Amino acid sequence: MPILLIIIIFSVLSGVLSLIGGVALLARAHWVNKFSIHFVSFAVGTLLATVFLDLLPEALEMGEGQTQNLLLVALGGIVGFFILESLILKFHPHHHEDDSEIHHHATPTLLLVGDTVHNFIDGAVLAAAFLVNVPLGVLTALAVAAHELPQEISDFSVMIHHGWARKKVFLANFYSSLANVAGALVVFLARGKLEPFLPQLLAVTAGIFIYIAAADLIPEISHEHRRDKSSHVVGLLLLGILAVGVLKYYLE
Repeated sequence: MPILLIIIIFSVLSGVLSLIGGVALLARAHWVNKFSIHFVSFAVGTLLATVFLDLLPEALEMGEGQTQNLLLVALGGIVGFFILESLILKFHPHHHEDDSEIHHHATPTLLLVGDTVHNFIDGAVLAAAFLVNVPLGVLTALAVAAHELPQEISDFSVMIHHGWARKKVFLANFYSSLANVAGALVVFLARGKLEPFLPQLLAVTAGIFIYIAAADLIPEISHEHRRDKSSHVVGLLLLGILAVGVLKYYLE
């Protein structure tokens, strides 16, 4: 079987497997209204763990000797998405309606953009692994799917929490997952030309996720945690970190 076909098949499988948790959540969407703050807390944990346990270490390892430059790129991701959110908010202002208010703001859009970039990079890394050898590529594809699973659950829950319809949530994340294939194809076709830029792409993605977690979701938890016990909120945040850490430990 041609290596390009193998890369495409495993890129699609990896993206589809990562969506399983989110689809299961959509089947029980009424849970979100009751447990929305729990899902958001879990999302913060997974986003921050993804940054500090995976994205930044991988960027620094791949870009050996570029530590300061890569951290500046991550900072640029944070500042850049602050500016982007400011622009998006001009077209999607907050909307308040009594105690069951729905916040129509930029968080889900920013999350989707960041996740799409991350998926693209995952696909690029997957293709690079297959170009080394097929067994390494297969292990990388499985690792990408397992790593994305808790994050996709968080993405789905945050989008539903902010008022997105279930169909829109599914389609948005489905199309975002196809960035795996796009990233794999770009690396395969360009070969070594784009590979040197992977550390910078990882650092930008880290900055995006830090901004979303710290600037958007943590303030929301602080505002709404009084609806539930603080121990539940903190526990689920730590559980999100633990989920990413455990998957990373067993898949390395």
